[in-house]
Amino acid sequence: MREDVRVNLPLANRAGVARAPRIVVKVGSSSLTAADGSLDLPSLRHLVAVIAARRAAGQQVVLVSSGAIAAGISPLGLPGKPKDLATAQATASVGQGLLVARYTEAFGRHGQTVGQVLLTAEDLIRRQNYANAQRALERLLALGVVPVVNENDTVATDEIRFGDNDRLAALVSHLVRADALVLLTDVDGLYDGPPTRPGTRLIRTVTTGADLAGVEVTGRGSDIGTGGMVTKLDAASIATGSGIPVVLTSAANVEPALAGEEVGTWFAATGRRKSARRLWLAHAAQVRGRLHLDAGAARAVTDGKRSLLAAGITGVDGDFEPGDAVELVGPDGVVARGLVAYGSQELPAMLGKSSAQLRENGDTLPRAVVHRDDLAQVRPRRRR
Repeated sequence: MREDVRVNLPLANRAGVARAPRIVVKVGSSSLTAADGSLDLPSLRHLVAVIAARRAAGQQVVLVSSGAIAAGISPLGLPGKPKDLATAQATASVGQGLLVARYTEAFGRHGQTVGQVLLTAEDLIRRQNYANAQRALERLLALGVVPVVNENDTVATDEIRFGDNDRLAALVSHLVRADALVLLTDVDGLYDGPPTRPGTRLIRTVTTGADLAGVEVTGRGSDIGTGGMVTKLDAASIATGSGIPVVLTSAANVEPALAGEEVGTWFAATGRRKSARRLWLAHAAQVRGRLHLDAGAARAVTDGKRSLLAAGITGVDGDFEPGDAVELVGPDGVVARGLVAYGSQELPAMLGKSSAQLRENGDTLPRAVVHRDDLAQVRPRRRR
């Protein structure tokens, strides 16, 4: 995967969003859809007007927009969001054309051109696809075009089950090496509980994971969208862990948010820019199985940045081949992902054995089960 030549340091605060050379803006279905399921054209045109003004001021903007399935509901006369995959795919096919037509018309009023970019997980899993997507987006931006990115729901199945573009927006932010990611939703920021419950508090700034301690979020969004605050926090974690700060606020606040004003929740960058390969491993690679590690091995691959050896593995789950991506699970949950050097049929006989023992058993050149160059750490999450 070719890395982009842009070199950018994390923004120190939200005021920097107004001066950032390149940003990604993500808007959800609930912010673009009227009560009857049709596209809310006034809201869409307001969003476009704000982005067009930023673009006219010299800022490059990539727009990640949900809404294809929602836009197709009304033309097809459906009573609501489709429940089955085939109907959802057909609805997305109808709605995507309508959605892009509205964006083309709205940006055209400001003398600006849009380009549609449809992505699936394959475009972030396969290295050649990743490089092609990166090259296309870079060229669109260089030509002064506003890329409108969406999941290719018509042919993708995982994306429809995932149900929202939050994670995609975070990955696209890394793909184009954006200076900031702005997530627009139907609430004005992150609250420490349900926003409608009396006494809940808006969290203005998140600088470390400790700031999220005790925060109560739900996994379901609106009836039209299927995201929710959980997917927003996942996206924020992906972006900030890769050195990209995030602003989370409502679509109604898009203008002050892009102007760098104190609206919504600011997630400060917590990590450094990752290589495309490690980001792919951590967040986009299709996992085929799990390796269970003892505490010592978990520390070795995280704190020690060392390769994973068979001696530290206590169990194997899944059906995978050499070169597949697997999760590494320590006593406290998933700690890393990596490309495994052995298949699931070979590994059980190797568990707990040192390199010397493996040589005694006939493996003259025992390899690391997962080499450190093929490892990407992830934030620990508890097993379900």
